[in-house]
Amino acid sequence: MRRLWNLLRTYWRTLSRPAVHLSLGTLTVGGFLAGILFWGGFNTALEATNTETFCIGCHEMRDNVYAELQTTVHFTNPSGVRATCPDCHVPHDWTDKIARKMQASKEVWGSIFGTIDTRDEFLEERLRLAKHEWHRLKTNDSLECRNCHSEESMDFTRQSPRAADAHQSLLVPGEKTCIDCHKGIAHELPDMSGVKGWQ
Repeated sequence: MRRLWNLLRTYWRTLSRPAVHLSLGTLTVGGFLAGILFWGGFNTALEATNTETFCIGCHEMRDNVYAELQTTVHFTNPSGVRATCPDCHVPHDWTDKIARKMQASKEVWGSIFGTIDTRDEFLEERLRLAKHEWHRLKTNDSLECRNCHSEESMDFTRQSPRAADAHQSLLVPGEKTCIDCHKGIAHELPDMSGVKGWQ
């Protein structure tokens, strides 16, 4: 017991001894509190930039892809379930979300400097932008699609024969992923001439 008491006393002296101007204990507690404030602020900013309102805050998105989304089943449907921009373009897992946010910082940079400022500029770049997004979804095995859609929950008997066959023979074994067949599901397709494998 005496050893424990001596150990605690030594520990307390170390914590209460000034580093230069403040004690090590004050620096530790202050660092802990600063960490909580930073983490809270960081997560608040992360969630604020993960809303549809933020996404369509620039006219490039609002007037182009968001206008297209409003005509699809992902926007209005009989069940009332609606997908927003982050649902399809930002993964839900924290590490994947951070990686996507870092990639998206280039999009914010482009908006600030007017890289695509008009509808004509958007249409000119549409195929390149779509290919980039298709590649991202192909690479991550359509992770964002799978946030809502999973083959384990699919009732193949309620699908058309063509869809059921494709899902059972290609999706379930992992030969293909969602984006391979479902390009243009929420946005208009660009001119697809020259896109490999597109009929």
